[in-house]
Amino acid sequence: MIKINLLPHREARRKHRKTAFIALLALSAALGVVVVMAVGGYNASRISIQKSRNEVLTKANAELDGKIAEIATLKQEIEALKARQQAVEDLQGDRNQPVYLLEELVRQTPQGVYLKSFKQEGQRVSMSGYAQSQERVAELLRNLTSGSPWLVHPNLIEVRAEALAGSKTGKKVGAFTLAVEIKRQRDKDAAALPAGAAPAKPGAAAPAAATATPATVAPVALPAAAPVAPPAKK
Repeated sequence: MIKINLLPHREARRKHRKTAFIALLALSAALGVVVVMAVGGYNASRISIQKSRNEVLTKANAELDGKIAEIATLKQEIEALKARQQAVEDLQGDRNQPVYLLEELVRQTPQGVYLKSFKQEGQRVSMSGYAQSQERVAELLRNLTSGSPWLVHPNLIEVRAEALAGSKTGKKVGAFTLAVEIKRQRDKDAAALPAGAAPAKPGAAAPAAATATPATVAPVALPAAAPVAPPAKK
């Protein structure tokens, strides 16, 4: 006997599949919402933690900037104090420079040279005078170059021949002008130190040879030079 199913089984199956599909879509949507909320919450917590860390770093940077500015101010004050201390030391050392200058001129001026005048401006000394010949001028330059611990870098500015006043023979002398630099006490001490040795700190005990005062310098006489009369004025 043949049985015929007259129920709409295809429509029922189609409806069942559609219901299952909709349920699956709803479940997927719900699962997606849960995942999005979880990820969003995790990101929000991480952002909050990073913001707190950034605030800590910003505060620390501000404190460091303040300390750096304070250190820079202290460095400027220290440099200013060092400059003032150096200026005071230079002033104290420069008080003896006239004594050293006169003593070196006495020692280094050769025979036959007559110094007419000299002038000091800072560490530069300009001098003029007369010499019996140009060889005497060259000897003076050699003495200032290699024989003087205080006078350095001599520079001959001018030398010319001038006739002696009242000379019947018309003999001429060399009128010269030169410049030389005089060292400060600290520069001389630094030059006298051996290579690699550190200079003495301010206030440290100085060697006995360096503590000589102008009062201990014995007076010396100028070298006897041949009398050279100044040139006749025109």
